Amino acid sequence: MKVVVAYSGGLDTSVMLRWLIETYDAEIITFTADIGQGEELTGLDEKARKTGGSTVYIEDLRDEFAKDFVFPMIRAGAVYESGYLLGTSIARPLIAKRMVEIALAEGADAVSHGATGKGNDQVRFELTAYALAPDIKIIAPWREWTFTSRTDLIKYAKKHGIPVPVTAAKPYSMDANLLHISYEGGVLEDPWNRPPEDMFRLTVNPEAAPDEAEEVEIEFAKGNAVAVNGRRMTPREVMETLNTLGGKHGVGRIDLVENRFVGMKSRGVYETPGGTILHRAREAVEQVTMDREVLFQRDQLVPRYAQLVYNGFWYAPEREMLQTAMDEAAAVVTGTARVRLYKGSVVVNGRKAPKSLYDPEIATFEAEKVYDQKDATGFIRLQALRLRTRARVRSKG
Repeated sequence: MKVVVAYSGGLDTSVMLRWLIETYDAEIITFTADIGQGEELTGLDEKARKTGGSTVYIEDLRDEFAKDFVFPMIRAGAVYESGYLLGTSIARPLIAKRMVEIALAEGADAVSHGATGKGNDQVRFELTAYALAPDIKIIAPWREWTFTSRTDLIKYAKKHGIPVPVTAAKPYSMDANLLHISYEGGVLEDPWNRPPEDMFRLTVNPEAAPDEAEEVEIEFAKGNAVAVNGRRMTPREVMETLNTLGGKHGVGRIDLVENRFVGMKSRGVYETPGGTILHRAREAVEQVTMDREVLFQRDQLVPRYAQLVYNGFWYAPEREMLQTAMDEAAAVVTGTARVRLYKGSVVVNGRKAPKSLYDPEIATFEAEKVYDQKDATGFIRLQALRLRTRARVRSKG
């Protein structure tokens, strides 16, 4: 049997390679996507081969990730529940897509991933795989093997001489990409425990951030960020630049308990510096460019869109339909936002657009001729008609 494995070099996938060889007598093809995790890729080719991989794919997908996955989601204003900007969720469909493409090209019998049977990632990987290759075989070791915890995996790795970056002292799970870093498990499983400060990698502690604020200007065209501080950039360059600026000022840390698709609550800690800045800046340009009723309608769709991304339905027709609507709404979002970064905060303090709907001659409190304030009397009375009718009926009762 030939199996393509989504390989990160972490604890789970390192153990998986040996387990797949022992259990399925499998020939292993490893696939690693570079989506911005940085130094985690160092030495991965050699490690994959030493652990059992016969063919190793390591591909730079950062540009595709930023342009075709992160930016469409940002155009839609997607936020899940209490502020999660979906950094892990949006990476899975790209990884799964490429894994399936490699499996078809290599004539593999199956694909395999290291997601646990309790998490969302198993759903995201497999929904994508089935959407793109409906007859593909999927092997999910966490749903088959006898290991019951990451402690078991650490023991297995030590027994077989498999080097892994997780220790019993630091058992939390970490996932990094251009959009964010997430932390789960271990000491974080108690939602009362404060995240250890030495855990964070993208952002400085806001209390230790510079005492002087920094202003950043971000230019948008049709909902996409195209320049930072006047310099034209690709989507990947925008993300990298804003991650650096946001990280310097402690922007983008969030600690929340979210509702997983499989039914349980889960505590996650996230660092999303660039994504947080982009989200705030895009909102600022929307405020002066998007029609009130379009904005209202779009905002009604955001929770559903975010839920679809979170649950793994990126390649579902309903997400594609919603994307068309979101992109139509974002088509007018062209302009520039100025934000102030200071000790963990992102404060909008300016926005402008060539086709702004904001008209100071109408909005002014000074004398003007466009808006007759007397017209408001009839407007309010008409809006109050049903309320007054209800009050009269109640008084009769």
